[in-house]
Amino acid sequence: MLSWVTVLVGLASTVVIVVDHFVLRYRQPVKIMEIVWPATALYFGPAGVLAYRRWGRPQSPRWLERHGAQPKTSRHAVTIIETLHCATHCVLGAIIATVVVFGLSLEMFDKRLWPEFIGDYVAAVLVGFAFRYSTEVDSGGRRARAAARRFLKGDLLSVTVFEVALLGWLALMELAVFHETLPPGDPVFWLIVQIGMIIGFLAAWWPTQWLIGRGAKGELLGAP
Repeated sequence: MLSWVTVLVGLASTVVIVVDHFVLRYRQPVKIMEIVWPATALYFGPAGVLAYRRWGRPQSPRWLERHGAQPKTSRHAVTIIETLHCATHCVLGAIIATVVVFGLSLEMFDKRLWPEFIGDYVAAVLVGFAFRYSTEVDSGGRRARAAARRFLKGDLLSVTVFEVALLGWLALMELAVFHETLPPGDPVFWLIVQIGMIIGFLAAWWPTQWLIGRGAKGELLGAP
């Protein structure tokens, strides 16, 4: 019952943000953030909605037309938003890998845990590269090289730390608690993933803050 509640609350929170973007027309100036904020609500639930309303919605031209200057923000706002940005790579990567691994019944050493780990990380890296690629203004090979350089410099460390924390949590749950692979059709599976995402976010906070401090993240996407 708890698993069903958390899954449904996460989905409802995501719908709230999507409606705000596309029905109420509080569009984000950085279009990638229209993926980041709904993805954040999937695992943070109402806390993700509150973060969006505090830092995301005031970025929209519609909000600025109605209220003028943006509200004051916490000194941690940039770090939080950049960590959420990298976390979205991992959220989408986990969803993609889960569909592929369980859809194709992939196994390694008689377990689906290991191909899922590999798939999660590879998919997260590819999503991160795609995000960076979409923001580049060049074309062709120059665009791909610039996107790869920006991702390696500004995102790879945070994504890697997030994935290590997430996958370590999933391994602990499967090997030490449940002693079996839970299928994606079981809501407990998604509750565990949601908790793992929050753990991953907390783990990736400090690497992201360090990258911002040393100037590795030259373009702070969607930050106030």
